[in-house]
Amino acid sequence: MRSLLRIRWQTSIAVCATLAVVALTFLKAAHAEQAGGRVSYRVLATLRTSSMEKELNEAADAGFRFDAVMGGQTAFGGKEVVTVMSRTGARGARYAYKLLATLKTSTMQKELQEAADAGYGYKGQTVFDTAFGGQEVVIILERDKEAPERADYKLIATLKTSTLENELAQAGDAGYSVAGMTVSKTALGGKELVAITRRAR
Repeated sequence: MRSLLRIRWQTSIAVCATLAVVALTFLKAAHAEQAGGRVSYRVLATLRTSSMEKELNEAADAGFRFDAVMGGQTAFGGKEVVTVMSRTGARGARYAYKLLATLKTSTMQKELQEAADAGYGYKGQTVFDTAFGGQEVVIILERDKEAPERADYKLIATLKTSTLENELAQAGDAGYSVAGMTVSKTALGGKELVAITRRAR
């Protein structure tokens, strides 16, 4: 009887030790992936903002996620919008993207809130030179299919920094925080400050 109990006890210890080793192996693998795992990148560059949303979502379907965006003059492509996306490990198609681009910031507020109501959240913004002498404000929004964002947005656009400060103060009193800002040149010759503010619901 004692021998049987001793065998069972030794077997239990061996099983526990094996499980501990397996668990430790998984933890080390997970840590290695987070700390030094391989990261793949995809760079999207286009002369037309109208095609960028499609390219963003094609990359997202392959498991890539937005990292950064910038509009400007490249050496060979001319005036382009360049976006960098990355993928770590075998990431699935969890994210979707929407791009808002307009010469009139007055219409951006409505489009921004409509997208937010559909679960999209702010990720980045830039400006893009147009053929008409102005600069298009470009905002990239991301939707997490597993946990859509719920927030309210307020766009502040002005030619004067003093006005921007006052409007930001009012937005701050209402609980809004700054998500991003750009300075764009309008077709009429002014330089418009565009700030995006966000308040979680």
